[in-house]
Amino acid sequence: MRVAITYPPIISKKGVPLLSQNRQFQWFNRPTFIYPVVPACAATMAKKNGHDVLWLDGIAEQWTETEYIERLNKFQPDVIMIEAKTPVITAIWKWIDQLKALLPNALTVLVGDHVTALPEESLKESNVDFVLTGGDYDFLLINLLAHLNNKESLEPGIWYRKEQNIKNTGTFVCDHDLKSLQWIDRDLTRWQLYSEMNGNYRRIPGTYIMSGRDCWHGKCTFCSWTTIYPNYRTRDPIDVVNEIGHLIEHYGIREIMDDTGTFPVGEWLNIFCREMITRGYNRKVTLDCNMRFGRLTYDDYKLMKEAGFRFVLFGLESANQSTLDRLIKGIKVEDITEGAGSASRAGLDVHVTVMFGYPWESPIDMERTVKLARNLLKYGYASTLQVTLVIPYPGTPLFQECSDNNMLATRNWDNFDMRMNIMQGNAGENDIKDAIRRVYRGFFHPLAILNRILNTRHPIDDLKFYLRGFRSILGHLRDFS
Repeated sequence: MRVAITYPPIISKKGVPLLSQNRQFQWFNRPTFIYPVVPACAATMAKKNGHDVLWLDGIAEQWTETEYIERLNKFQPDVIMIEAKTPVITAIWKWIDQLKALLPNALTVLVGDHVTALPEESLKESNVDFVLTGGDYDFLLINLLAHLNNKESLEPGIWYRKEQNIKNTGTFVCDHDLKSLQWIDRDLTRWQLYSEMNGNYRRIPGTYIMSGRDCWHGKCTFCSWTTIYPNYRTRDPIDVVNEIGHLIEHYGIREIMDDTGTFPVGEWLNIFCREMITRGYNRKVTLDCNMRFGRLTYDDYKLMKEAGFRFVLFGLESANQSTLDRLIKGIKVEDITEGAGSASRAGLDVHVTVMFGYPWESPIDMERTVKLARNLLKYGYASTLQVTLVIPYPGTPLFQECSDNNMLATRNWDNFDMRMNIMQGNAGENDIKDAIRRVYRGFFHPLAILNRILNTRHPIDDLKFYLRGFRSILGHLRDFS
């Protein structure tokens, strides 16, 4: 079959949509493109199973709608798979209907966290043919293609129409063996599109991998990916190191972001790091990953640094213990400074994510978070950070809490894009956006700048990174103006 894995261009005055491989959606004034690992796995698996696959990312390609349609029409796909998120779901519905009119014989497939939470909605609001729920939609796509080819039974988690009625195969189950995954076909999925315009990379070209799905904590009430990956699974650590060697040797990759929700720890981490050191890959590539406060020790971070890790991303979220408890973060406020300090002393660049807009937080509560985030930058415990406005995505416990307690200011999905405060609470939208801007302005504190200078190890790469980062900060300030 002819299969298109695709992101239609979404043109908006708000900016460029940060859609692919993203747990939170945001419009960016300065474009950022994240390599979509799970869709890339779907494309690779489909090709390995004998299908003719076309990768069409109209967003990363920065195509016009006409350019995108011309390419899709030329390919004449039998199946079109599209990933969607809440803030663009209405735009995706319009695209579905347009594509069905253009290519009436093509079957359309929607995937992602929004349609996992509300699968029936998309079948009612658009002419989509199938909705694949859960995060293992790469495996489900292969199952669907086999069903269409030879009537193989459908796995749980697939919604569809039959004789004007909406049917489904039951609740999805994420029990697929990740050790069976083949390495992503980087050429098929046009890896270069995502190799430079990404604020995480200090050295380019860079790319993404995933050692697991998705977070071994898996309880944060605001995270939409905990809803699509209810159980944590990992690949084999030696296979991951093998893939890294392949990326170094065949593509000249200089930095790799592992986008597992939380990187594996314990014996898995030890085996992985020792193997990276033994093979000498730690001298050829730098690694980035997501981690949680309160789990690793200074010695763990030292081992990661020796193994080639440069950048570790932590979710700070709030400096208020009551908020952390309510979000089921499973950490204490003191873990934040202690963990960031241990990682930075070990030589790692610490990146923290911060969120504002919790309906129960007052301006005084927000000020504590502003102060903590700025202090992490000022004293060199964090080298970079990202600040966002918390959004209660459908399917998450946070959304259910807001819905049950009449805290939602709107149910217009277009507004769930961080441009307005969705949850009604104790702080006004202007106060929230001001807090976000004040944290970002912490990058310009003299001590923060001095720490950046003192931590410069590779002048050319670092200077380019700082320049890209400066432009990104200005873009974020505009994003929350």
